[in-house]
Amino acid sequence: MTAPPRVFARPPKPGVTLERGGVTFCVYAGHAERVWLCLFDGENETRHAMSDVGGGQWAIFRDDAGLGTRYGYRVRGRWAPDQGYRHNEAKLLLDPYAQAVDGEVTWRPEVFGHVVDEAFHGDDAVRDERDSAPYVPRSVVVDETYDWGDDASGPRVPMADTVFYETHVAGFSRLNPEVPEHLRGTYAGLAHPASIEHLRSLGVTSVELLPVHAFTDEPHLVKLGLTNYWGYNTLGFLAPHAAYASATDPQAVTREFKDTVKALHAAGLEVILDVVYNHTAEQSGHEGATFSLRGLDNRAYYRLDEHGRDIDVTGCGNSVDVRHPAAMRLVLDSLRHWVTTYHVDGFRFDLAVTLGRAPGDDFDPNAALLMAMRTDPVLSQVKLVAEPWDIGPNGWRTGQFPPGFSEWNDRFRNTVRDFWLGDVARAGAGQPGQGIADLATRLAGSRDLFAGPLRRPQAGVNYVTAHDGFPMADLTAYDSKHNEANGEHNHDGTSDNRSWNHGVEGQSDDPSIRAARLRTVRNLLGTLLLSAGVPMMTAGDEFARTQGGNNNAYCQDNETSWLSWDHDADQRQLVATTCHLTSLRERFSVLRHTTFFPGASDASDVADLRWFGAHGRTLTADEWNDPSVHTVQAHFDGSREHEESLLLVLHNGPGDEVTLPESAGVNAWEVLWDSSVPDPAQLAPETIPAGSARPVNGPTMLVLTPTS
Repeated sequence: MTAPPRVFARPPKPGVTLERGGVTFCVYAGHAERVWLCLFDGENETRHAMSDVGGGQWAIFRDDAGLGTRYGYRVRGRWAPDQGYRHNEAKLLLDPYAQAVDGEVTWRPEVFGHVVDEAFHGDDAVRDERDSAPYVPRSVVVDETYDWGDDASGPRVPMADTVFYETHVAGFSRLNPEVPEHLRGTYAGLAHPASIEHLRSLGVTSVELLPVHAFTDEPHLVKLGLTNYWGYNTLGFLAPHAAYASATDPQAVTREFKDTVKALHAAGLEVILDVVYNHTAEQSGHEGATFSLRGLDNRAYYRLDEHGRDIDVTGCGNSVDVRHPAAMRLVLDSLRHWVTTYHVDGFRFDLAVTLGRAPGDDFDPNAALLMAMRTDPVLSQVKLVAEPWDIGPNGWRTGQFPPGFSEWNDRFRNTVRDFWLGDVARAGAGQPGQGIADLATRLAGSRDLFAGPLRRPQAGVNYVTAHDGFPMADLTAYDSKHNEANGEHNHDGTSDNRSWNHGVEGQSDDPSIRAARLRTVRNLLGTLLLSAGVPMMTAGDEFARTQGGNNNAYCQDNETSWLSWDHDADQRQLVATTCHLTSLRERFSVLRHTTFFPGASDASDVADLRWFGAHGRTLTADEWNDPSVHTVQAHFDGSREHEESLLLVLHNGPGDEVTLPESAGVNAWEVLWDSSVPDPAQLAPETIPAGSARPVNGPTMLVLTPTS
């Protein structure tokens, strides 16, 4: 016997609430006329009218629901696309607060709210009356409880000590023979001891995972026989992507991701999620499907123009309107859910400028959502990293996010690529390069970008590569992108690669070219890992992973993207080099200061950062601005803080010599790393008197420490 309908004194919390004897369901649908909860037993659906409980919320309590219940919503309301109304009760809708999702999208015309043909083209003014339920996933009721043991707060690595490692859950272990076959490519595969051992040996602190929110493929990829590999196409903001689990039961999927976080934490590794709140998988209203937000309240959840069309500042068809209270609450509740329920340690926000656009469309660092995140008692305690751009008006905003956020530093990426790739190629052709001024700024923490009020060098996340673009090995092997496998006639992906193929396009068996390319990779890694700011590595760069020239491998769920663990001697040496560099970063705290280097002398006449040229003397104003200058030496002097000091020498010219500087209290310089040596274990002990010349045979980075 079913209990009488419950009367709600106030709206319940959104999503589902497990109670003794049943489940309360609550969903926002601010312009709806009626809303139904749809419960599923296999393919059998029963509909139950929900109550309007005020504030746009609809709720119902069901005593015939519990753990494992599959459900969705249907909404009746206006159909007026030119005004932004796209209600269609024929479409089964995912709960935006679903904590688990069962099933996948089957791309058919029925999943669209408007009438389309088999090629998904049609008239978005005409409502489609066919049922979508057979072709869309179900929301699932799951239990949040989990035994975290002593994992109360995670490793809590200070931002200054952080080394990010960006990777893909599935691609990381898919080909690793040390991981049991049934676990490869899964959350459990990432948590396997073989995976954790590699991460720990590298010296990284924080594993940044490409999207793990439930997502689906885009229809154009389905037509091409491809899939969305990266996952920037969200279906549900609170549910882990089920396909990454070795388990199939939705409750087991959530447990497996918690197990993974717990295992990484036990190894001292943080878990950072790359999250996509700027757009969803529903694409644009006149072209996209109706899975959830569009059918619940298109006008509330998406930014629309006066004709009801999507305002697209993301390049993905729609833009979530985080200025609307319902959308902003969904984002904040989702973030808190991942911190409190899954114990994640931070977030990287895809196209974060979209999240900070004010009503006039300008970016506002004090926008409501950004302010809420950095003042929230839960979210302000975890790492918040912005991708500081979108494709909208004035969308490039590097350095303009508020305190509490760090940002991907694309200026670092471009400058370091130019110095070690473009300038070296130009030098070989007898042409001037870019000089050393901008490189020096990046080495010192990009003060020009991040020295705003209450900000620190750790506001900048330095990177040379990321998931989009060439990996490091391909930066040294390709002048141009080769994205033909993506099915877009090589039109997709950026053409601004700042790469250099060292004379041959693509892979080469020439030992001299291979050696030169690996040396360049070592120079890139050394600059990345030994600059002020926070470094981010991309998985596979530590062993020169290649994508065959594809710089937009978002749809390549295959060996193009997966990490290969079959390494030759050169790759093993590069891994050893990476480990050596991260150990140097850990040793020299002078690289991890939480204030910018003033560069000035204190009362003891000791400058914390001094710059020298190839001649060993302080750089002159003319040399700073001379594009023909190929060498900069940076002396990070830690004596003021009783720290070890460090000298970095970066030379991108042909064979030459560098005179090491003379400095108070320094009799000689001990070489700790030389990028011309493939294996750091083969570096012979070398101490060079201060003021003496040291040969550099081609593009080289040296790391030295003073001896008295």
